[in-house]
Amino acid sequence: MNEHVHAMKNNSAKGRTEGHEATGLSRILDDRHRIELDEQENLAGDDQHALRHAAIAPAALCTIVGIDGSFSRRCGAQLAIGQDGGIVGSLADSCLEAELANQASIAWSEGKARLLRYGRGSPYIDIRLPCGGGLDVLIDPFPDQRSLQEAVDRIDARAVTGIKLALPEHASPGLLTTRCYLPPLRIAILGAGPECWALKKLAAAFGIDAIVLGPETGLALGREPTSLRVDRWTALVMLFHDHDWEDALLKWALQTPAFFIGAQGGAGVREARRRRLVEAGYGLGEIARINGPIGVIPHARDPGVLALSVLAQVVDAYQALHPHP
Repeated sequence: MNEHVHAMKNNSAKGRTEGHEATGLSRILDDRHRIELDEQENLAGDDQHALRHAAIAPAALCTIVGIDGSFSRRCGAQLAIGQDGGIVGSLADSCLEAELANQASIAWSEGKARLLRYGRGSPYIDIRLPCGGGLDVLIDPFPDQRSLQEAVDRIDARAVTGIKLALPEHASPGLLTTRCYLPPLRIAILGAGPECWALKKLAAAFGIDAIVLGPETGLALGREPTSLRVDRWTALVMLFHDHDWEDALLKWALQTPAFFIGAQGGAGVREARRRRLVEAGYGLGEIARINGPIGVIPHARDPGVLALSVLAQVVDAYQALHPHP
């Protein structure tokens, strides 16, 4: 079952509820509930599950606002904890997530946000982080759902957005004060052959929106795909065996704000491509935007392996854009 949806019992972190009873934490999500949440998660990226859930359902929003040392999640990672005990999102540590669920019940009772320290420098000696570092986690029991929904709407409109975090007055300087979000990654695959469909299928398995444009879908030789909307969060991947298709498409691609442009082809193909673009007036800096050889696995021959190789490179480039390293 997907790691992003968990259920827990209210005995998972006894002794730190400060006299408050955990509410609803004994509820175990049934399989149907889990599947529905999984389907919703695939609509965005792993980065946005908690935000989207908290925007439409009463939930405490937990955010990592500081990392001392190393941790397997980035600063800004979030969980949404419902009063029914359901959790959306992941902080990669089930013991920590169970502890946060209990602390969320305290925050609901007190009616105010809680800023907690775990791991290094924490008073909770029984919560140890695998990486040996320390985490500062903000629990907002009653986030402004209108603000959250506005953020979701901006993301869906393919705009960068953020929400202010309700840090208490005693918060140390240097903690995260605004949680930023990027629009989800989108991949446009231009080409022909099984590699294109293998990449589309693999991207879909990770919840990534991908489309294929080629001769089979109405793309014409020498014509630009004028109907395709490209923004800064779109990757353009060209997988043609007949490289005559590339000239017009590469010139078009270099005029777009796409964060990634990649084209298939060996050393000879890449050199011929470079010469043609130079002759057409493109500078070396512009041409350098074209990734080639494409992918992270050298000499990938199988369509599935090539798809995996290309997807890894595209996702790596997208992750580098994230405002919270």
